Amino acid sequence: MLIMISNIIAIYRKELQSYFASPLAYAIAAVFWLITGYFLIAILLSPEGLIPQVSQRDQMGITDPPIDVPYLFIQGFLGFMGSFSLFILPALSMGLYAEERKRGTLELLATSPLTNWAVATGKLLGVLTFYITMLVPPIFCQAIVLNFSNPPLPPAVLLVGHGGLILLAAGVLSLGMFISSLTDSTILSAILTFALVLFLWVIDAAANAVGGPAGTALGHLSLLTNYTNLVKGIVDISSLTLFGSYIILGVFLTAQSIDALRYQRS
Repeated sequence: MLIMISNIIAIYRKELQSYFASPLAYAIAAVFWLITGYFLIAILLSPEGLIPQVSQRDQMGITDPPIDVPYLFIQGFLGFMGSFSLFILPALSMGLYAEERKRGTLELLATSPLTNWAVATGKLLGVLTFYITMLVPPIFCQAIVLNFSNPPLPPAVLLVGHGGLILLAAGVLSLGMFISSLTDSTILSAILTFALVLFLWVIDAAANAVGGPAGTALGHLSLLTNYTNLVKGIVDISSLTLFGSYIILGVFLTAQSIDALRYQRS
């Protein structure tokens, strides 16, 4: 057990160092920060933003129903962050194994003493840590905005909402890692991952069209529905279970994919 943990840590450190040394990763982070910063300002200050709406209501003397600006701000901003991350996460996961295939090092990795589970888990933790690092500036900006709210937003809402964003990212990255293990093309890996997560994001629309028990079952697979529950501050066990299942499924399928490659080389 200790050997496996040390192997995971070794892969994790190697993967994390590769991201912090990659110009592409910094370019992705810069685009992420630029666009999230723009939308943060737009949610607050655009003509249809929260602050102009509140000011207009005050000028008109409208006080009922009251507007919970901090709560609406967090819901709107985290909702955008979840949707925008669907474009960013496939770009982060596309090279996890595809680059290994392209460089010809995947065969060495597949035939090494390291278990496939340890490699997949270390790689997933590495890319997830880099994504969490990308979240630090937006979280800092949110803290500045919410510092002026009165009454303050309950910390539990913030923790559950951002925890939901991290779980969403972990699930998408895990599935993207599996797709990356199937091809040596990073572009193809990103496209297929985006197509898969987009399908899982809007699957609730298909569930409503199907209806009945089958529709209900499809609805439970929706990333959007389960993420929205957490953004609202609702700790839903079924949502936590779904994201955990996607994470484990991605790691399991990745390990099986590399194991199949190991079998072919033996």
